[in-house]
Amino acid sequence: MIESIQKMFAIVANEGHGSVWTVLLIGFLFGAIILYSRLDKFEKMAGFMIFEDTLVPRMAMTTVALSSLGFYFLTQAGYATFHVKPVILGGLIIGGILFGIGLVILGKCPSAFFVSVSEGRVDALVGVIGGMFGGLVFTLAYPWINEFTGPNLGKLRVVDFFEGHSLLIVIIFSTVLLVTAYLLPTIEYKDPADFKEK
Repeated sequence: MIESIQKMFAIVANEGHGSVWTVLLIGFLFGAIILYSRLDKFEKMAGFMIFEDTLVPRMAMTTVALSSLGFYFLTQAGYATFHVKPVILGGLIIGGILFGIGLVILGKCPSAFFVSVSEGRVDALVGVIGGMFGGLVFTLAYPWINEFTGPNLGKLRVVDFFEGHSLLIVIIFSTVLLVTAYLLPTIEYKDPADFKEK
């Protein structure tokens, strides 16, 4: 098992994304932000699902908007690279449905599971174990699953339809997200159970 972990670290280090320590630092910062914003709490996701809490969409829109701008300039400067995955419509629809079901049942995004596990939440640990088992099943069954995911539409990007205007597209996209996040009313879900007499 120790050899497998060492191999994993070696793969990360050889991908050219920076040192393992840089990756770990970014991971810890990401986890700290999730903890600070309380996005690892079931109540936050449950409130979002019943349209009684706007923290999740506002946080997501702000993150995607700022990340899009930052990532664009990093790639243009040669500090970052990316690989566009092909659009396989059937796989996206099936994957989206499964992701949504898991999100509703466990009340967390996958990235928040490990933060919740660090807080000692058993439900999150069950989610992590289930996710790893699901990944194993998917890997083993991929040749069979691949036959039912529909046609491959190729590596499509929005900027490909507006050749030469990629910066403008990124700015418009980020601006729309930031303005929408700002205009969304600040609503925080209060679990009725918190107000019951003890």
